[in-house]
Amino acid sequence: MTVIDANGLILGRLASTVAKQLLSGDEKVYIVNAEKAIISGSRAATFREYRETRVRGATEFGPYFPKRPDRILKRTIRGMLPYKRSRGKDAMSRLKVYVGVPYELKDTETIAIADADMRLLSSNKYMELGEVSQKLGSKF
Repeated sequence: MTVIDANGLILGRLASTVAKQLLSGDEKVYIVNAEKAIISGSRAATFREYRETRVRGATEFGPYFPKRPDRILKRTIRGMLPYKRSRGKDAMSRLKVYVGVPYELKDTETIAIADADMRLLSSNKYMELGEVSQKLGSKF
């Protein structure tokens, strides 16, 4: 069992590292504090891209894109897996993403992902996933 704290980690780098772990091993991966993951880039451009993706479809038709930060993170990881094949489905079944830290994982040790750390973000060009989620209309 691997527990990863997404606080201050870059979303894409976190997702690619977790996708590799899921495809290579049989252990479960839990990601906590999904709302504190970082999206690098211009705030206006980031929000515009997520809003366009969200408006494109709905639950009844078209490609559905979630509003909640835990589901956005899970969807990002899914895009890096062969989720329509059996090994991708098995990998996705071993992934759990949470907003905040659930009671059962409060005392567990979290691992750090050095590649996904916020080292390039010395400027103001980033925003948290929770902020994007709130602007999309989430009530998390």
